[in-house]
Amino acid sequence: MINVAVIGTGVIANSHLEAYVKSFQGRCKVVALIDIYEDKAQQLKDKFQLDCEIVKDYHDVLDRDDLHLVSICTPPYTHAQIAVDMLHAGKHVLVEKPMASSLEECDRMLEAAEQSNRILSVVGQNRFRDPIMKLKHTLDSGKVGKVVHAQVDSFWWRGHCYYDLWWRGTWEKEGGGCTLNHAVHHIDMLQWMMGMPDKIQAVMSNTSHDNAEVEDLSVAILSYGNGSLAQITSSVVHHGEEQQVVFQTEKARISAPWKVYASTSKENGFPIRNTALEEELDEAYQAMESLTYTGHAGQIDNVLTAIENGSFDVLIDGREGRKTLELITAIYEASTTGKSIQLPLTKDSSLFYSRDSLLANAPHFYEKTSSVVSFAKNEITLGSEYKK
Repeated sequence: MINVAVIGTGVIANSHLEAYVKSFQGRCKVVALIDIYEDKAQQLKDKFQLDCEIVKDYHDVLDRDDLHLVSICTPPYTHAQIAVDMLHAGKHVLVEKPMASSLEECDRMLEAAEQSNRILSVVGQNRFRDPIMKLKHTLDSGKVGKVVHAQVDSFWWRGHCYYDLWWRGTWEKEGGGCTLNHAVHHIDMLQWMMGMPDKIQAVMSNTSHDNAEVEDLSVAILSYGNGSLAQITSSVVHHGEEQQVVFQTEKARISAPWKVYASTSKENGFPIRNTALEEELDEAYQAMESLTYTGHAGQIDNVLTAIENGSFDVLIDGREGRKTLELITAIYEASTTGKSIQLPLTKDSSLFYSRDSLLANAPHFYEKTSSVVSFAKNEITLGSEYKK
């Protein structure tokens, strides 16, 4: 039995507990809920009918030999230190996105994972959705050829009061705006499917939230060594929250939500539809097996399995989490400086490598004017399931 603690009992903790308690009851047990607000932890304990301890300070469980895995669901600026402490204490770590608020913090987390020989997994639950996994397999099959252009629409909508929550809307505590905290999932999917680019150009703005320092809209262009391009729009101002990842390849257009369109050339170079290839791709896509568990449950199953079989090999490890933050950091640096940013980013090459340098150089579109501890009703949306 794998004993688990959940650190931070805000809304996203529900997704972790749904999996631990309902999907994997025979494989793991929640033994502690940890939060500086003990009443919030008590509410989740009651909701999930847990037989567990409520702890105010995570340091109090570091020495527990009966604790094997922790889910870190706290605000982003706290992720790094909690993860480092837990890893050095011999615990496996599943940390919510974004992995941390700076590349320097990511590198400390990676070093701790290597030294402790423990799992460091970063939440990217959208990889564990059937349309995304099947799209990845379709690209990897080679049937569509090279990707020549990718379009990532990370469209979300958040009202003005969204940034009233005490830790949101500041570079110090949230670490960034929609690029970091919303588009992180789509940016993770893009780098997983297409790889890392050579350089990034970007712009960002705050169009609708004058109670936040951070951006609510950004647009980035990624350039790859083989000539391919990708564009990423990160937003919390798009009504309808229509999210998609579209790949234009040498032979076809494929996407999540799933849609396929293939063209071939007439004698004069104009397109004619290649229905044979479309049917081949669609049949292969539909024949792929569905995942047993999806979303957070899919990723938690991946982590539990890695612990159980002793391989410690997970789909989204700390290195994968760092790649995603590297792209986001480059978008922020390119937007702030107006320059094209070359990758990879290192301590010596990036203006935003450390948390201190981020805070010193990040633009303040506005100043945060409101702060509430929590919302009376705090239901959230986790984004598209990429179904038609």
